[in-house]
Amino acid sequence: MSANEESTPHGDSFIDGLTHAGIKPLRGGLIVAVALLVWFVAPVPDGLTLQAWRLFLIFISTIAIVIADAMPIFVAAIGALAISILTAVLTPSQAFSGFSDGLILLIVVASLIARGVIRSGLGTRIAYLIITTLGKTTLGLGYSMVATDLLIAPAFPSNTARSGVLFPIVQSLALGSGSLPDEATRMRTGAFLIMMSMTGLSISSALWLTAMAANPMGAAMAREAGIEITFGSWLLASSVPSLTAFAIIPYILYRVFTPEVVRTPDAPNMARERLVEMGPMSVQEWVMAMTFVGLVTLWSLSSYLGIDITAVAFAGLLVVMASGIFSVKDLKGEGGTLEVFVWFAILYTLSRSLNEFGFMTYLGDQISQLIATFPWPIVYAVLLTSYVFLHYFFVSQTAQMLALFPIYLAVGIAAGVPPMLMALMLLFATNFFSCITPQGSSANVIFVGSGYVTTGEVYRNGTIVTFANLLVYGVVGTAWILYVF
Repeated sequence: MSANEESTPHGDSFIDGLTHAGIKPLRGGLIVAVALLVWFVAPVPDGLTLQAWRLFLIFISTIAIVIADAMPIFVAAIGALAISILTAVLTPSQAFSGFSDGLILLIVVASLIARGVIRSGLGTRIAYLIITTLGKTTLGLGYSMVATDLLIAPAFPSNTARSGVLFPIVQSLALGSGSLPDEATRMRTGAFLIMMSMTGLSISSALWLTAMAANPMGAAMAREAGIEITFGSWLLASSVPSLTAFAIIPYILYRVFTPEVVRTPDAPNMARERLVEMGPMSVQEWVMAMTFVGLVTLWSLSSYLGIDITAVAFAGLLVVMASGIFSVKDLKGEGGTLEVFVWFAILYTLSRSLNEFGFMTYLGDQISQLIATFPWPIVYAVLLTSYVFLHYFFVSQTAQMLALFPIYLAVGIAAGVPPMLMALMLLFATNFFSCITPQGSSANVIFVGSGYVTTGEVYRNGTIVTFANLLVYGVVGTAWILYVF
């Protein structure tokens, strides 16, 4: 046998190995080739440093690779981290800083606590109680989760903490219907309910001033520009577009991401029977319930008590593990949680560094200069639309608001856009674009890591939901705000 003949099987097995790992060399190679061409040939745009420009190339190439399904988001992210350090675009301390960020740790701990809710049986019990009332259709279950989110949102200054409350219930609903993660049955109900939960968070966070940490920060920044936004004025302005979105957007998602099981007429009776079989709540369920209530209470009061929500989550995890609901052995098996922690921490760091290097401010300035001379309705539409879709480059809603909100607000006011309208719509957008990408909000990460949805499905459906939100808030919200202010 010749050397060439011997090499063929090895070559085939190597390609097969890449394919098995979810890597598509042709797609990824094409994106990398384009990035390298720009890296070595294209001049650095005026107003940007070489460091900012090269970090942007690394970041946008990583996102393009994930969107093109050329490799899993975990692999793409660790590749971006290695390249950013080896090319001296980031120092090791800069590149690894995301792994110690409190927000990232909150995601991990909230995910583990959610597992405890499932293991204790409490999540299953809550799911059956919901099914007995609203379980005749999967769409009804989806609406019930969004409605729950809308009602509890004003007490939670963190949409990430809120996702930790909702996820175990959603997961229990999926498991109760026979829909398992990382299997074909995920499409029965689980994938839809998970995507619906992320969609609901994008609406609930826009409805209330206190539903997301960036909202009161934005209101304070608007006050510096002479625009007074209170809890009442925010709610008045957001109520009509947000409730319209609540009525319309979940149904749009249902049409484009229809679950395999749409009607479950026997589910309520089945749920009642299962509740009877479960009997009274066990000791572990009571411990988990009290821990859960304690977490919810402390999270909702964190801004008033001056306590750190991540520390609260760690305290809750301590109780769950000390009571035997979730063990160290279980912790070792949570590989999926570790994977999500790694890729989100990396993308969060790259996005934050882009902002610190001035790239986002530069981009906002370029857009502003292009449209500043147009009539205010055109300026308003372009600013709002570009603000929404620029979120593809951000991993943090708050980071985008801090980087672009003052610039966009100033340009809009200078062009004649009514100040209250411009400020409120930019702040609403900071919330309703949250599910545009898997990493578009820290609140998404627990849901994306569930195994029920792929990153490609989130990109596709998240874009549709965000565009629909933009139309609802842009049309209904604009008309309503101009009417009441």
